[in-house]
Amino acid sequence: MRSLEDAVVRMLRDFPFYGHFLLGCRKESDSGPYPLGITLRSGVPVISCNEAALTTLAPEERQALLEHLVKHLIHLHMVRRKGRTERSWDVACDCAINPTIENLPPSATLPQQLALPDGLAAEEYYEELSRRFDTGNLEGKGYGDNQRDMQGAQGEGEQPVEGDGSRGQFTMDSHEGWSEADTTPLPLAQEVVRRMVLEAWEGSGGEVPPDINPIIKQLLAPSPIPWRRILRQFVATAGRVGRSTTWMREHRRFGHNLPGIKKRRRLNLLVGIDVSDSTDKPELRELFARELLSISRGGDARITVLYANSTVRKIQRFTGNPQVVESYHGGGFTDLRPLFDYAREMHPLPAAIIYLTDGFGPAPQRMEFPTLWVLTKAGKRPVPWGRELRLEL
Repeated sequence: MRSLEDAVVRMLRDFPFYGHFLLGCRKESDSGPYPLGITLRSGVPVISCNEAALTTLAPEERQALLEHLVKHLIHLHMVRRKGRTERSWDVACDCAINPTIENLPPSATLPQQLALPDGLAAEEYYEELSRRFDTGNLEGKGYGDNQRDMQGAQGEGEQPVEGDGSRGQFTMDSHEGWSEADTTPLPLAQEVVRRMVLEAWEGSGGEVPPDINPIIKQLLAPSPIPWRRILRQFVATAGRVGRSTTWMREHRRFGHNLPGIKKRRRLNLLVGIDVSDSTDKPELRELFARELLSISRGGDARITVLYANSTVRKIQRFTGNPQVVESYHGGGFTDLRPLFDYAREMHPLPAAIIYLTDGFGPAPQRMEFPTLWVLTKAGKRPVPWGRELRLEL
């Protein structure tokens, strides 16, 4: 995806905030008709790229399209689509952000093409566009009045074809992946975007484009989401799906001769607790431990707890529903790497890692396990990867 990489590099030079924001997204190849698309998949921002389609755009159009993707994610358009007619919502979101972007490709939809004013929110455009459909199905198949309005506003007599690169198409980027955003709860999605905005703000030296400055200020404000909710949502997405047999269900292939299969969630977590001097607060650790135990009750749980500072000091393992967690108090300086070295040698491998720390210490440059940094009030995330929350008493 050389064209995408080059476009991101140019964004870092010309629009540092957008460039640093894009660095936090996973990139994947895509064979669909659109050059680019963006979505949230299980809390991970993902950009899909059709390299061949992207190379047909001029360099300034590629930058405009990347800005378009960033604004979709900052406004969480894909997460807010639930329960709405897809086509109306997709067009409404494009109408809300496209007027603020220069050098858009010819396929971009603008409010004036639909005889609508600039400056409305996506919900306001959606209300107007929804009334133009003759029939309402959530997939938005069929055009109805909306199709005729598009043709009349643009002076075109033939039906637009989605994804053909002409000005008649409804979106200039792929929204196919937006259905995957249903795997990310809204509060968790807000925290993901908040983290990416903070990284982009720091990476660009606080240089934020004026048109998005108000929403960036809101996102940089302290998170109003309780830390317990974020922790529970992270753990909920970490449980692996296992299978067990049951005679209460008929086997699909062999009928009653064999028991059926029942899926179950298996919670397999590695929990790190920093016992260095800076986090030697028993009440903080006990509050964190009580919440983890509460989450683990009522499920098939395997939790491994490592107490560490510069080395691993103590290991505890729990299965089922543990009732108590011992406390270990250490001291000294912090090295975050030993816990991740231990994770790579575990069998089975952990589904996720949760680390209670102040974050001041060396950490691996990359990590293959989903990681949640549970930071103290004055803590700092040690590396760009992983998610974070603030644990305050």
